[in-house]
Amino acid sequence: MVSIAFTGGGTGGHIYPGLAVAAELKKRLDGSFRLFWIGSSAGMDRKIVETAGIEFFGVPSGKLRRYFSVKTAVDFFKVIAGFFAAKRILKKQKARLLFSKGGFVSVPPCAAAVSLNIPVFTHESDFSPGLATKINARFVLRTKGKIFTAYEDTAGFFQPAVRDRVIVSGNPVRSIFYNADPSKGRAFLGVKDGARILLVLGGSQGARQINELLRACLNEITKTYTVVHQTGPNQKWDLDATETYKPFPFIGEELPHIMSSAELVLARSGAGIWECAVLGKPMLLIPLEGSGTRGDQAENARYFQSEGAAVVLTGSGASPDLLLSAIKSLEQDAGRRMAMAAASTKMGKKDGAGFIAQTLAEYIGGGKE
Repeated sequence: MVSIAFTGGGTGGHIYPGLAVAAELKKRLDGSFRLFWIGSSAGMDRKIVETAGIEFFGVPSGKLRRYFSVKTAVDFFKVIAGFFAAKRILKKQKARLLFSKGGFVSVPPCAAAVSLNIPVFTHESDFSPGLATKINARFVLRTKGKIFTAYEDTAGFFQPAVRDRVIVSGNPVRSIFYNADPSKGRAFLGVKDGARILLVLGGSQGARQINELLRACLNEITKTYTVVHQTGPNQKWDLDATETYKPFPFIGEELPHIMSSAELVLARSGAGIWECAVLGKPMLLIPLEGSGTRGDQAENARYFQSEGAAVVLTGSGASPDLLLSAIKSLEQDAGRRMAMAAASTKMGKKDGAGFIAQTLAEYIGGGKE
């Protein structure tokens, strides 16, 4: 039986798009193929992947940093350990190819694949490639694989030697988002059909900045909207649920249905913005900024804003007063929301998961339209 390996993790933004590709790939392969995932032995990776019905193998993983830290030395040895662990797994499972969805955990498996002459394919969700993708691009080049990107302009950030390996695919989004049912979202929340819903997301881990901004103006927002808030499983939160405020540490399989019922989405600007685009949602984006980021979320947000799908608050503009003003402005302007929704829908038309899955299936000789 031919095995196909997936890798990536650390956050939901690196796992869920990979699972979308895996689901589409299963549709295109017969029973002689199996899929498995190599991810971090710590964190959320295992639970999410195994819940999706895919066999999971955990390896040690160290964070890749662009700055000096006392943790760098420890993480270096974790990366080395991850390389040898991944190599043993790939060899034992007889992987035919490796698809990487990025994140720091993906580098050791990609390096291990090269050492075993296993072709490497990878996908970059952000407007500009992260450090992991830049490293993995070298492995793609050595094994004559492909680099898939969500944005047209991303190829220009790679070295000339690898640009001919780049294919614009769009971003993989799970099929459930294409079939989301707003009535199921409303039923789960227990809200009436006429309720106007503002969905607030900070990524799979939550976002302290968004949480505190929301806290400061929640009373005003709930005069119009029912606020559905993913606070983050590790974020301390002390506001109780009410008829017009519904907090959840994490929203799982219900998220597509809840998102489809929302009039407006307030969020970060990682890979999850493409889920909003598939559902044609107007977005109010507050990208992660500061020393803990390379600026990728700000780039993503600016692109969505330039296309007319989002309003972006950054720097001093991300204040409670300006957030409330932006929400009220959109709340009172149905025409603007409709225009933003149309722009969002246009961006979400590419079937990234299907395109990537078909490319992988054709490579291993099992593809079918």
